Amino acid sequence: MKRMWIHSSWELRSLMRNGEQLLISFALPVLALIGLLRFDAFGLADPRFALAGALAMAVLASAFTSQAIGLAMDRRYGVLRMFATTAIGPAGLLGGKAIAIVAIAALQTITLAIAAWLLGIREPVNWFYVAGFVVLGVVAGVGLAVLIGGTMRAEAVIAVANLLWILMLVAGALLPPQLGVFGFLPPGALGEGLRAATLGSFDAVSALVLAAWAAVLGWLASRALKWD
Repeated sequence: MKRMWIHSSWELRSLMRNGEQLLISFALPVLALIGLLRFDAFGLADPRFALAGALAMAVLASAFTSQAIGLAMDRRYGVLRMFATTAIGPAGLLGGKAIAIVAIAALQTITLAIAAWLLGIREPVNWFYVAGFVVLGVVAGVGLAVLIGGTMRAEAVIAVANLLWILMLVAGALLPPQLGVFGFLPPGALGEGLRAATLGSFDAVSALVLAAWAAVLGWLASRALKWD
C-alpha cells in the first residue's frame, strides 16, 4: 500500500506537468457543459443532465484516454521497464494510477461545479452520490486504459483510445442513451449513475454494473500488462 501511494504521487506530478492532458481533462468538459446548456437541440430533460454528461466526459478523458496513451508511451520509451525492476507490481501500478486520477477527478468535479453554478444551474445536486460514481468510473476507466495501453503498440493505442473515447461519449456517457443495452456498458452505467446522482437519487443498478466492470477490467489489466 505504501508503494502504491508513492507511485500515485509520481503519477499525479506527471499529470499536472502535462499541459495537453490538462487541456483535455479540464477545458473540454467545461466547453461540453456550455454546449449542452446553450444548444436546445440536445433536448435535455433537466439542466443538471448537462453537468452529469460533462462529468462523465471528464472522468473518461482523464482515467481512460490520457492513461492509455501515456502508458503506451511509457512502454515504448522504456519507462515501464524501470518500474518492472521495482516491487510495485501490476496491482501497485494500477492502484497508483487510480489514486492519482481520483485526485484529478476531484479537481475536475470542483471545476465543473463552479462552472455549472456560474452558468445558472442552481438546482440541488447530491455530491456524495456523484463522488461515488466518479470513483467507480475512474477505477473502471483506468482498468481499461491499462488493459489497452499495456498490451498494444503505442501507435495503435493512440488511435484506439481516441476512437473508444468518442464511442463511449456517444454510448450514454455524455447524453442519455437511446437503447437500454448501453446502460450495461461502463460509459452508459457511468452516465446513468451520474444523471441520477445530479438529480439527488442513487442508481443502484448502474453502481453494481460499474463496480462489476471495474473489478473485471482491473483483474484483466493486472494479468495482461506487458512491461515492455
